[in-house]
Amino acid sequence: MITPSYMAAYQSGLLQARADLARSALRRCLLCPRDCGVDRTESASGCCRTGRKARVAACQAHFGEESVLVGRHGSGTIFMSFCNLLCTFCQNYDISHEGEGEEVHAGQLAAMMLALQERGCHNINLVTPTHVVPQILDALIRAVEGGLRIPLVYNCAGYEKVDTLRLLDGIVDIYMPDFKFWDATWADRFCRAPDYPLRAREALLEMHRQVGDLQMDKSGMACRGLLVRHLVMPGGVAGSREIMEFLAREVSRDTYVNIMDQYRPCGEAWKDSLVNRPLRRDEYRSAVRTARDAGLTRLDGGWIAGRFENRSR
Repeated sequence: MITPSYMAAYQSGLLQARADLARSALRRCLLCPRDCGVDRTESASGCCRTGRKARVAACQAHFGEESVLVGRHGSGTIFMSFCNLLCTFCQNYDISHEGEGEEVHAGQLAAMMLALQERGCHNINLVTPTHVVPQILDALIRAVEGGLRIPLVYNCAGYEKVDTLRLLDGIVDIYMPDFKFWDATWADRFCRAPDYPLRAREALLEMHRQVGDLQMDKSGMACRGLLVRHLVMPGGVAGSREIMEFLAREVSRDTYVNIMDQYRPCGEAWKDSLVNRPLRRDEYRSAVRTARDAGLTRLDGGWIAGRFENRSR
């Protein structure tokens, strides 16, 4: 079994030092590209509407994630409430926009991590963690002291700040960002974040610098590295070709990519004529071809003909 990165960080005192730095950042929060600058120790008035305590919507063994995370016993997912990107079409709209969930303190969050490990989960999968990095680091210290020994997954939307990611260097084992949009026009239209494409490119390069290409242990489970998700969207608004070419050219031709076909109109998507319909078969196939054309070969599940049809029935 490969030892998670955060173990060495804990033993050296680095984890505590990073937690202290992150916690101090809450007093004038600039953790994400929204740069709200609010004092989150006193208020939850920023874009993420999260104050000193994190909110958790769900904690469970998840079997719908990538196969290299799920294995036999599931990925130990902890869904954080709220989000810093707030896509209008979010499939978890009740969690990301409406904040479904309950506030937890560091000890409770640590206990969730330990409970998932006890269930046999292969990793701790933190979903939408960007706005609660300080709370996660505080909890991780307690979890390590309680016996946590499985990989830590940072499962995010890709709207990150490099300075915040550097707080996680040597702590996170697996980065799993989305790369949602290549074009600022669509990032602005659907997320009010025209800088998203730039921030995502910067983030993926930093993540890869920290952990490299995705590695598996002897059982075939992911233990360290970068795994990129890309949701194919109607009308080509995601910019699949440009994103795949960027990954192959600027990150690594060995980047592990999950090209996702499950787009459906959720949240407020029904209001927008461009995306108020399900994804078409040919749109998904075209996105997969762009990955192959770019030279990417590590596609989740080793894409085979008919995958879209099978999942759409």
